[in-house]
Amino acid sequence: MEAIRGTWSIGGIALGPIRICPRMGRTDTAGPTLSPEEELNRFEAARRGAMDQLEDLYGRALDQAGMEAAAIFRIHQMLLEDPDYQEAVHTSIRRGEGACQAVQRAGARFTALFSAMEDEYMQARADDMRDITRRVADLLTGVREEDLLGGEPSILAAEELSPSQLIGLDRDKLLGLVTRDVGASSHTAILARAMGVPAVMGVEIQEDWQGRTAMLDGDRGWLYLDPTEQIVEEGEQMARKGREERLRLNQWRDRDTVTLDGREMPLLANIGSGAEGELARQKGAQGVGLFRSEFLFLDRDTCPDEEEQFAAYSQVVRAMAGRPVVIRTLDVGGDKQAPCLGREGDSSPLGCRGIRLSLARPDLFRPQLRAILRSGALGPVSLMLPMVTAPWEVRRAREILEECRSELRSQGREPGEVRVGIMVETPAAVVLADELALEADFFSLGTNDLTQYTLAADRCRAGGAYDPRHPAVLRMIRHTVEAGHRHGLRVSICGDLGADPDLTETFLRMGVDSLSISPEFILPLRELISGLDLSEDRPAE
Repeated sequence: MEAIRGTWSIGGIALGPIRICPRMGRTDTAGPTLSPEEELNRFEAARRGAMDQLEDLYGRALDQAGMEAAAIFRIHQMLLEDPDYQEAVHTSIRRGEGACQAVQRAGARFTALFSAMEDEYMQARADDMRDITRRVADLLTGVREEDLLGGEPSILAAEELSPSQLIGLDRDKLLGLVTRDVGASSHTAILARAMGVPAVMGVEIQEDWQGRTAMLDGDRGWLYLDPTEQIVEEGEQMARKGREERLRLNQWRDRDTVTLDGREMPLLANIGSGAEGELARQKGAQGVGLFRSEFLFLDRDTCPDEEEQFAAYSQVVRAMAGRPVVIRTLDVGGDKQAPCLGREGDSSPLGCRGIRLSLARPDLFRPQLRAILRSGALGPVSLMLPMVTAPWEVRRAREILEECRSELRSQGREPGEVRVGIMVETPAAVVLADELALEADFFSLGTNDLTQYTLAADRCRAGGAYDPRHPAVLRMIRHTVEAGHRHGLRVSICGDLGADPDLTETFLRMGVDSLSISPEFILPLRELISGLDLSEDRPAE
């Protein structure tokens, strides 16, 4: 037996034969060169074909992995539509190069630019550029995608693997994944996690592994080649334990979330698309506590209109079948970019984002409010204003909401009764919580931004300085809950901290009224809460 330790992994157990993925070589660019005009036409045809392929991959990823993972292929489309990229290809063709050679040259140039950037997120875009370069070049040369698994259930071993290659695999036959060059923040890694593929990464692949039996332990980060009976038995036990755990958790799917002493704590879902509403319900969500409407705006050149937004919101409302749905109005900036907003899509976490952007751009805000009001006629819908720092912002937003309500009625459309809440995610909102409670119908604590603004620590770059469990953050949460309750408001948590099982009892004792979390955490947290007894008096912090 041979045991290999990876540098990082994705949880799960896989047992089966290794299938070596062929190296992604450079597409052959040899061949006769046509006139520049003909080569430009060939490139444009291949680029359009790649856009169509990526649209298909987007739909497949949406079904298998959800909106956030599927957005990877929107980024690929955006790269293909980038004017600088297209001009680089056009320039090479006009100088006499063939379309395929020009695509390879432009791809190499932009890959190098991304790789040289200091930001880890931007460095990962180099892999995306390699992927779209290969896609366009393959279309130009007539190369077709091969079945990397060979039609048999296998553990795929690859030095590198693109997101489009991964989503193109038959999930029923992909037992697990071993790679050398896939980074933890790469789009391939994001997609693999969302698809639930067990993986061990950072491993040197050897050609003689082909066909050998292996056991992949993604929970502990080990790959075992020709595993002993004992290792196989341990792996099978772990896999069996995982299946039993899933069956046990599924028993909680249709139950309410109540402690042993009768305290209710509804668990709602954070989602980013209409399609995720049904998935959230299947995972046992008692509603949607955060619909991130910004995902409808990301990685596209034109903003969604009222009808497109209404279709997405109403899809979730119908999927929730009478359960509450909270839609956060547009919040871009920081780590979420929307090219359709142009220069106003501020990249700074301290810039014009959240409610500031909405009030500055009524042409964006009004269609969104109209779509939310219309969806509110189909079920219990609330809207939530992000990045609020002052009471006047809530009052102005309510005024615009009422104007939109009157517009709809004048057009013969009856709007729903939509409640207005705010995200408490800035120190200013915490300090002014009592005043804001006079303007809002509910509070929702956005602990991700609240942590970074309280600690002056960028959540994407500050490393250990970004600590959601910092005493200052926990005291701000408690202060907000107390202020909300003084004015009869319910207070929820919708940041990542809400899914931290070590803090669940603390939040219950603070008086937090509900938690909105990623759907995969709902059942484990429901099981945990249902075993708690709060009758014994303990401090909340």
